[in-house]
Amino acid sequence: MPYIDIPSRDDYVSIWYITNSVHGNVGSFHPDRPTCILLHPLFLDSSWLIRHFDDPRLSQDYNLIAFDQRTCGRSRCRPSQWHDSYVDAADLAMVCQALLLPPAHVLAFEGISVNAALRLAALWPEQVLSLTLCDVPPPTELQWVFHAYDELLQLWCYAPDLDSFEHAGNEVVTFMTGESDNLDLQDDLIAYWEKYTPPTKRLRIVELVNIMMNVSAVSVFRTLLRPEELASIVCPVLIIQGEASPIAPLKYAEKLKQHLINVENEPRLYVVKGAKACLNILPGSASIVNQVFSKFLAQQPRTRSDLVCPKTSIQERSKLALAKLAEFVGIPSIAQRDPRSPLSFSCVKADVAKSQLENLMFYAKDLDKAYCPLGRDGRPLRKYSERKKEAHWFQGDKHGNSYIDTSELKAARNYGNYKQSRSKTPSSPERPVAGSLTANKESLVTDEVAQDGRMRRTTYNANASSVDKHVIRGTMQKVVTQSAQLPKGMITKALLPS
Repeated sequence: MPYIDIPSRDDYVSIWYITNSVHGNVGSFHPDRPTCILLHPLFLDSSWLIRHFDDPRLSQDYNLIAFDQRTCGRSRCRPSQWHDSYVDAADLAMVCQALLLPPAHVLAFEGISVNAALRLAALWPEQVLSLTLCDVPPPTELQWVFHAYDELLQLWCYAPDLDSFEHAGNEVVTFMTGESDNLDLQDDLIAYWEKYTPPTKRLRIVELVNIMMNVSAVSVFRTLLRPEELASIVCPVLIIQGEASPIAPLKYAEKLKQHLINVENEPRLYVVKGAKACLNILPGSASIVNQVFSKFLAQQPRTRSDLVCPKTSIQERSKLALAKLAEFVGIPSIAQRDPRSPLSFSCVKADVAKSQLENLMFYAKDLDKAYCPLGRDGRPLRKYSERKKEAHWFQGDKHGNSYIDTSELKAARNYGNYKQSRSKTPSSPERPVAGSLTANKESLVTDEVAQDGRMRRTTYNANASSVDKHVIRGTMQKVVTQSAQLPKGMITKALLPS
């Protein structure tokens, strides 16, 4: 099986990889072709890089290999509160050395992969021939993105039934891709998440989201790196950025370009016109990326892919990388850590690590009782597009005809009258909620916002789940009938909206 194990005293990780070689392994790489490492985007795995593996502009001229990050796809790991982008970079470096991979061109998609690729080039420069970064993220998450992740995490991890999980999945699809009416894409993405990151495996998604949402740790590993680290990157760099991406605005790619002062022949920036996000999923954007990437590679010196044992062992090379990291971040004790463990490269602060451990322990409660959206055969029960849609007065049938339900109109009229009557009475201004999207879209997450999010994620779930046990869903007649049978103190909870 294409797994690479990285055992150590304080960590365990087994990384899954795929290649375009005849036998699916590195041993069958063509020695006359350069090697390219592809890093998948957020919430997905290497199987979603198929549009690049199947493109003859890449597959016919280059050896391609892609890895699943430790919390994604088929890779396996022990949950850890120390996981950050330096750990992801260490995973890549150790796996490449174990496979005897030659220096390679790196193609990274979106936030976590881009940050890992930059750190790989800074700490293991001999492993990277060039960097191609797609959708460079901001230094920290934008506040509206942070709040969206926060709310989607709750919907995803605590979905009580299939409809709820599909609703959360559909929200993530729209959030990630900007596509709200592409049924094929919705079916494929939601089916993938049902199989690999259902509520029964929520610790994987919690650990992944921790990397992006904890700003105290982000101040070390989510910024545009320190000037010394950026200055140490000398390999050719190409940045491919979507013009209309709301999650990764173009200006942050331009800022990164300005900070890479020692890159050979200066960094290059290519803007994909009209692209919103997910440059590797949508066929049009993926084809443009392949075209630009292949032309960029054609301008680089041609290299071979001979599998040669390195002169230094993995442990010795990791010691050098730890010493370099200690110099970059100004923490001498990092150089004394265990070089056999990828977690030794973590720059997460102790207080944030404690908070993340509490977060993981909280989400681990009742994990065996979490809802699983798969059937007994291990497959999704249905496609998202096959769900039974609820009828509504403004939705037409298959012939395009609409039928008005007078009860809906009466309810809407009564609600309008109620709002009008409320507007006539003085009231205190509404307090903005945590997930409000009315905040400035250009504002970045601060330490206070991140701390508030960490505390909220480990408190309000318990209250929400306890209330939900007493919620009665159904018609008003059913609610009134069953509420009469409840004890006196429970009637108010029973009438809460579902």
